[in-house]
Amino acid sequence: MILRSAHVLAILLFLTSAFSARAEKADREKPTQVEANRMTSDEARRISIFEGNVLLTKGTITVRAERIVVRQDADGFQYASASGAPARFRQRGDAVGGQEGVWIDGEALRVEIDEKNERIELHDNARISRDQDEVRGSYILFDQRSEFFSVSSAKGAPASAPGGRVRAVIQPKKPAARP
Repeated sequence: MILRSAHVLAILLFLTSAFSARAEKADREKPTQVEANRMTSDEARRISIFEGNVLLTKGTITVRAERIVVRQDADGFQYASASGAPARFRQRGDAVGGQEGVWIDGEALRVEIDEKNERIELHDNARISRDQDEVRGSYILFDQRSEFFSVSSAKGAPASAPGGRVRAVIQPKKPAARP
């Protein structure tokens, strides 16, 4: 049992490093742009609902869905809930070591983006890929501040819960070229 726990911990640590990529900091300063077939807005509640072939962009972030609800809190932070079959997002991470940031792609039946806490949650049939690495599960939490990454067969359930399995494909990394 201890060996199995150590093996699971090693895999989780590897996944965390394989998928760690902070979202581009400049995205926070960019305006949110949305295109859709329909829009309703309730200014008193600070909620806008976009429906029909929705495309949301904010800096390097793009979200495509059938329906996106955007809410803004009193401090100006935005929260988006996208749903579709599936809803998809794409975002570039910050550049590291002079190299351009890598793209992170994800999809699920519902994608929740919390700008204030810099978190993305994917619910139901969730998938995230970075380069050629990929993880799948029922629920994925990606905390962009701490670069914490969690995948489970259901929200709040351990990965070993019945009814589903977490799947990961991690490509071997090439060693850095020597001068």
